[in-house]
Amino acid sequence: MGKPDAEGHGPADGVPGLPPEWGRVVVPDDASALAAEAAQIRRELRRTGGGTRLGLPLLVLLVAVLTTLAGLLVVTWPRANRDTDRPAPAPYSPPESLTGRALPALDLVDANDAPVPLRGLLPAMIILLDGCPCPDRVTDALAGAPAGVSVVTVTGGRTGPAGPTTQRQARVLADPAGGLRSFLGQPVRAGTATALLVDRAGIVTRVLPDLGTVESYRSDLSALAG
Repeated sequence: MGKPDAEGHGPADGVPGLPPEWGRVVVPDDASALAAEAAQIRRELRRTGGGTRLGLPLLVLLVAVLTTLAGLLVVTWPRANRDTDRPAPAPYSPPESLTGRALPALDLVDANDAPVPLRGLLPAMIILLDGCPCPDRVTDALAGAPAGVSVVTVTGGRTGPAGPTTQRQARVLADPAGGLRSFLGQPVRAGTATALLVDRAGIVTRVLPDLGTVESYRSDLSALAG
């Protein structure tokens, strides 16, 4: 195959055209000697090719997930800011402006649908029960009302059952037209009873937006009898 050099290598060490940094290149006389290296190279190529085929779908999936998360962030972030910047609802303010005003001449109805002039029951504590039956509050009002002061309960629709059985009975009326609630100027609040204290001249002396215990209004109730 040629003349060997001084170290016993064949002329392949001097193959022209190969870069010197490749080092010594030995070309065997029998090509079958390269079979093992060829097989190793084919295995490496298959392994590399398989990784590429698997890695591409994973890359596409990763990009899709990141795109979706970015879209959700864009959609929800401004909404969160809007919710944060939204002003809090104004606290409930008692209708104090009604104090000193005259009770309108309203006709409510009793259990028989007969009209009852509300001003004919004065002086009175008028309790609106359209947001809460509140029987305990009605019982307290009846117990605290002095003689000559009526306790009137008003529902929003037709009249309900009679008031609690105690030494006194509340006058149970209904306000189908909603005139009394309209005069009050405040919406119905679930679980809350509202009361008006009205003297014998028909003037509102106090508004109780959230009727509490009798101790919170006993003096005002007693003043109606004067």
